[in-house]
Amino acid sequence: MSTNVEFAVQINSKSGADVLKSTLKELSGVDNVNLFPESGILVVKSSLPISVLQEKIESVGHKVVIKGYGGIEQDSLQAAVAIVGGECGYADTKLQGVVRFIQANESQCIIDGTVDGLSPGLHGLHVHELGDISDGCNSVGDHFTIINAPHGGPENDKMNRHTGDLGNITVDENGRTQFRFIDNVLKVWDIIGRTIVITENADDLGKGTNQQSLIDGNSGKKLGCGIIARSAGLFKNDKKICACDGVSVWDERNKPLAGPGRKYRL
Repeated sequence: MSTNVEFAVQINSKSGADVLKSTLKELSGVDNVNLFPESGILVVKSSLPISVLQEKIESVGHKVVIKGYGGIEQDSLQAAVAIVGGECGYADTKLQGVVRFIQANESQCIIDGTVDGLSPGLHGLHVHELGDISDGCNSVGDHFTIINAPHGGPENDKMNRHTGDLGNITVDENGRTQFRFIDNVLKVWDIIGRTIVITENADDLGKGTNQQSLIDGNSGKKLGCGIIARSAGLFKNDKKICACDGVSVWDERNKPLAGPGRKYRL
């Protein structure tokens, strides 16, 4: 399933705009590209992970920032984002990434993410009930579930899995995972303020032979986590400078999330 992603892009010439559009249109998985050079707005409709699009834009020499995603008429509660890992009390500071949630319609939620700093192989991915990282990933509670069901996998219906059971992500030999999949149980409006968690082990999807399999799929230690927050939909983010510390959107992605390192200097 394709969805729209809005980027702010620095375009310096018509030739640069033409190269960018043709480069994106050549990608398998890109359905449509709309570029507005005068405002620096680029909208790409695609089924690819957002990070793949961002890397392709940067590969032809443009600075780029993600501004919004989802449907054009999308309510703000239908898009969400979590910054995973980092320096704010998470379990593993080497683990860094972003997971985004897009409610495509009443029954389908797109989960899109890129995370670095993991060991190669499979790792469990779950939404937990609490948005509390006062003790890092240890204070996020159990797997989020609306119905009192046993642990399962994303292929199970809502009666036979936790709402937050998202299965496994695959990490390559460089420690990176880029994923994009559709879940038919999770709803964005149910997970705002909760936490996404990545675990040390693969999730057995409730098919193991012990009791722990029906609790968390024997997925082990929580390696990284991030609180899920509301995110801007398409054309709903007019931010240019962070009012709290004066960091522009072009510099913000290269700054730490908090602390003295965010201080903006001319």
